[in-house]
Order: sequence, then C-alpha cells, then structure tokens
Amino acid sequence: MRSGNPALKDSTFLDLGSGTIVRGDRGVMTLNGAVNKTAFLLVLTLAAALYPWSMYFADPGSATVGALAIGGAVGGLVVALVTVFKKAWSPVTAPLYAVLEGLFIGGISASFEARFPGIVMQAVALTFGTLGALLLAYRSGLIRATENFKLGVFAATGAIALLYLVNIGMRLFGFEGMGFIHESGTVGILFSLAVVVVAALNLVLDFDFIEQGVEAGAPKYMEWYAAFGLLVTLVWLYLEILRLLSKLQSRD
Repeated sequence: MRSGNPALKDSTFLDLGSGTIVRGDRGVMTLNGAVNKTAFLLVLTLAAALYPWSMYFADPGSATVGALAIGGAVGGLVVALVTVFKKAWSPVTAPLYAVLEGLFIGGISASFEARFPGIVMQAVALTFGTLGALLLAYRSGLIRATENFKLGVFAATGAIALLYLVNIGMRLFGFEGMGFIHESGTVGILFSLAVVVVAALNLVLDFDFIEQGVEAGAPKYMEWYAAFGLLVTLVWLYLEILRLLSKLQSRD
C-alpha cells in the first residue's frame, strides 16, 4: 500500500512494533466514518480560513493576517508531524491541523484574490471538481492504483518535494533559486501543471489506501487519521492550482 502522501504510507495501518494490524477496542474504521470526518475537517478548514480572509479585506495592510498565515503554516507542519508519529492522537490533532491550515490558506487566498479577483473561487471549484472526478473514476475502475501506478506517483511526488527543498535551500544561502518554479513563463506554467497532475493523482492513492485500511479492520481512530491524510493532499492540490491560475492570469 504505497502512497505519495507522507501521512499515508505502507506502515500507517500497522503496529510499528510487531508489523501486524492493530484493532481498536471501540470498533473498526469504516468508509462512511472516514468520509464524514473528512467533511468535518473541510468545514473546520473553511471556517478558520474565513477569519484571516475577512480581516484582510477589512484592512489589507494588517500585519495580523500575515502573522496568522505564518503561524498557521508552521503550526500546521508541527501538528502534522505529531499526527504522523502519534496516530492515536488524530481525533484531536486532525481538527487542530484543519484549523491551522485554514488560517494559512485564508491569508494566502486573500492575497491572491486581491491581485486576481475571482481566482480563489476558480481554484476551489477546480480542486473539488478534481476530487469528484477522480473519486468517480476510481470507484468505477477507470483508474486503478496498480503497483506501477503507485510507484510512479510516489517517485514523482518525492522528486517535486526534493526540488522545492533545494529551491528553498538555495534562497536561504543567497542564490536566486529555480526561477521557473515561481515565474509565469511557459516553463513555469508547464511545471505547475505537472505538479497539479501529480498532486491530483495522489488522491487516487489516498482513496486506495483508505479502502484497504477499511478492509483490514483498522482501529476506529484511523478514520480521523485517514481524513487528515486526505486533507493534506487536498490542501496541496488547492495551493498548486492557485499557483497555476495566478501564473496564467499574470500573462493576460
């Protein structure tokens, strides 16, 4: 069960000590449970995003919005790492992650919306449209998460992550970095398009992984962890679509 999502990897549903499935004392993971908790996390993310969003448009020069976005990004990363290593805490940490990511997304989205009016609704529509289309394709068997498919998406995701890390490192040491990552030229747009495709394909792996977790009878709290993992992918997909749309609109 390989997934490009770092939150959903081969050992997610396994006990790290014995390598065997751990079944909870309070029931097992169900598909409906995972879906309901994913919806709940999305609502939390949206509700949290509205706060910095409204604050930005009430006072575009407010430093608080930037602080909330940075705090949400850093806090979200910390909580995500805690969740990955302490899966049993996910009923608490997953909602907290959703709130923190909402603060981050709200601030970032407001700044993009101010520059390109209407871009946020387009990005949201494309994100959920992609989610629905890929879920339908997966459930109908049109797309199958074969081992080769998983390996390819996993490798592509790792390559993108490495590229981003190298770019950040170069900027920290005073180098210009890889301009095509941020520029709106043809190469930059093609790069962003490729990243969007890879992020979208990670959804297929997440669907497959969650389904296998349900079949394996994972503990009930893993519904929260599965929802958290899916939210990680959706946030990444949304941000990459937002970046791609901004590049396209800046060329007009």
